[in-house]
Amino acid sequence: MNETTAARPSPFARTMSVLQRLGRSLMLPIAALPASALLQRFGQPDMLGANGAEPGGLADVAGLAWMSQVAEVLEAAGAALFENLPLLFAVGVAIGFARKSDGSTALAAVVGYLVFDRVTKVMFAGSDIRETVLIKEVQPDGIKEMINYGLQNPTRVLGGIVIGLLAALLWQRFHRIKLPTWLAFFGGRRFVPIITSIAALLIGVLFGWLWPVIGEWISHAGEALASIGPIGTGVYGLINRLLIPLGLHHFANSVVWYVVPQCEVNGRVLSGDWNCYFGGDPHSGEFMAGFFPIMMFALPAAALAMWRAAPKHRRATVGGIMLSAALASFVTGITEPIEFAFIFVAPLLLVVHAVLTGLAMAVTTLIGGQLGFGFSAGLLDLLLNASKSNTENLAGILAIGAVYGVLYYAVFTFLIRRLDIQTPGREPEPDVDSGET
Repeated sequence: MNETTAARPSPFARTMSVLQRLGRSLMLPIAALPASALLQRFGQPDMLGANGAEPGGLADVAGLAWMSQVAEVLEAAGAALFENLPLLFAVGVAIGFARKSDGSTALAAVVGYLVFDRVTKVMFAGSDIRETVLIKEVQPDGIKEMINYGLQNPTRVLGGIVIGLLAALLWQRFHRIKLPTWLAFFGGRRFVPIITSIAALLIGVLFGWLWPVIGEWISHAGEALASIGPIGTGVYGLINRLLIPLGLHHFANSVVWYVVPQCEVNGRVLSGDWNCYFGGDPHSGEFMAGFFPIMMFALPAAALAMWRAAPKHRRATVGGIMLSAALASFVTGITEPIEFAFIFVAPLLLVVHAVLTGLAMAVTTLIGGQLGFGFSAGLLDLLLNASKSNTENLAGILAIGAVYGVLYYAVFTFLIRRLDIQTPGREPEPDVDSGET
């Protein structure tokens, strides 16, 4: 058999590689979202806004009642990012997905999304979803309906992701293209925005035809997901953790946080639990709240169990690593240092972790827990959003966390010792006779 043929990856491996690249590319625009959440949060009434300037409010206590005006500026800054998420995702995915990108990739994504946005809105204005892009404006000759190009595109983040992928693929294909001498100025990287704008026009027309149907399916899916309550959040939590080893959990996050379910706040239709929670919807945050017991209590307890399960002569070394990882998880919600310590050496622990996460999400929904995060479900985000108007049953969420801390410590300790799982510090001792080091 030809060695080249034998070494060629399988279709499944190639597909997984592409999906992992997309998953990693989604992390770039997501990294900008904490800034939006933070700015909007400080601009709200219970922080530096109008209520904060009232007697007993945060600004009043500090003698800074004028900060309510500053709050308006902060909220506007956060809203600028919040309302342009599709464009952020278009640029972020384009840069992250391209194997080797530069500034022309980002420019192509901006050009492509602007074309896509206008074309789709013109198409939608003549379809069954015309109300999503039209506004009524009073003119001397009467009231007329006009396209509001300032509204967020009805395709929202999905449209941005599609254009980002398009820009990345076109950049890879054409950034070194050679054109005839009389067109040489437009060759190479300069050609990428041009071809992207043409392709985005065609994609925009295609979306204009298909989105009224696809958008309705997505809307119904969101309604169904929200209607099944604990089952929906539980299944999401299970899938989210099971996808961690493959780096594909960002797919699940992107759908649930930025696409479905939908809500309406002050006449604006918002998509996804993250958008709805920070937009002020009173019934949102349930797809994030269940992560707080896991990231603040359960995984730090798992790290403690792995430390205590290590042989005594290795506990000092393992303890330094595990306790630092536990503190990072508790304060910031960064869990990878803990999870990567066991998910590859013990798939059983991964399955247990995923099932328990799903149950935590479901139970949190059952008790009416609502809490969101701009970055991750750690102490910093909990303190920032604890007093938010649509945060519900914080005490219940913390109680679940306390129970889960005990549960994780007991379960991980039992399984590690009973099954002799080689978590950090439990690796076989070096064979001195054979000269291993």
